[in-house]
Amino acid sequence: MKKILITGITGLLGSYLAKSYAGEAKLSGLKRPSSSTALLGDLSTQVQWYEGEITDVELLIEACKDQDLVIHAAGMVSFDESKKEALLKTNAQGTACLVNAMLSTNCKNLVFISSVAALGKDNIPIINENQKWVNSTMNTPYAISKHLAELEVWRGAQEGLEVMVFNPSVLLAKVGDERSSSQIYRYVLDGHSYYPTGHINYIDIRDAVSLIHSIITSESWGNRYIINKEAVPYEKFFKEMSTEFKLTAPKKPLNNWMAKLVVNWSMFYNYFAANKIPISRQTIQNAQTKISYDNTKVNELTNFTYTPLKDTFKWAMSEN
Repeated sequence: MKKILITGITGLLGSYLAKSYAGEAKLSGLKRPSSSTALLGDLSTQVQWYEGEITDVELLIEACKDQDLVIHAAGMVSFDESKKEALLKTNAQGTACLVNAMLSTNCKNLVFISSVAALGKDNIPIINENQKWVNSTMNTPYAISKHLAELEVWRGAQEGLEVMVFNPSVLLAKVGDERSSSQIYRYVLDGHSYYPTGHINYIDIRDAVSLIHSIITSESWGNRYIINKEAVPYEKFFKEMSTEFKLTAPKKPLNNWMAKLVVNWSMFYNYFAANKIPISRQTIQNAQTKISYDNTKVNELTNFTYTPLKDTFKWAMSEN
């Protein structure tokens, strides 16, 4: 049975990925001592645990020994300008430490769960895997930290690792998960009136896991893959969500001049961030843009059928 180490296994995508491998792989996980294993449910008792920080190289070396595959899903999500250093330490330095640990062991296969944010933005309407990073005022500290983390992964590839990089968009999970991008539901649930005039790129987390699992199995190493269903206007997205949740949809567009009032509108965007922390002007600016992340590469490779948005919302609110 294949041995797989998952960093960030207690997080949203990490836990769903772990469940997808239950029964077909021997799982190990890296977590902080204080991290909750609630998202893993009963599976947590079947995981071999390594407790500590993602920057602890000695711990990482011990965890990586004899693993057939490492899925690096650990990371910090924040849109708070004051968290720049913490983002760099966890996302960039942490990834560098993991790459170094793998290079010093016999574990050579690394899958990195990045983000579409790491592709950067520069007023380009359609972004694909060939997008070259451009320094731009639209790039958040989070995006920069994930971009630098990717550079560490590609450095590892140059030094002998087999790597894959996945760039998921907003992951739609269960409302009750209350993690990271699943916080987007709270905006409609709390009855707010305004919606951004830009587009949201999203994917059902179950679809994301199926795609990532399938591509890993195909062993298409040395590539990056955008994991995204589509881009839709926020107005349409919230309207369909409200229909399935049986609530009133936000009906007022957030005009650009209003969006500049960051302090007045920060509460809206806190729902897009973990822990409801403050966000930056960049986040507001990005929510007003109409950018689409192109999934052609993944579609041609997998011929995948995506879950309809209304079905995702029904599942998100269900108890099962």
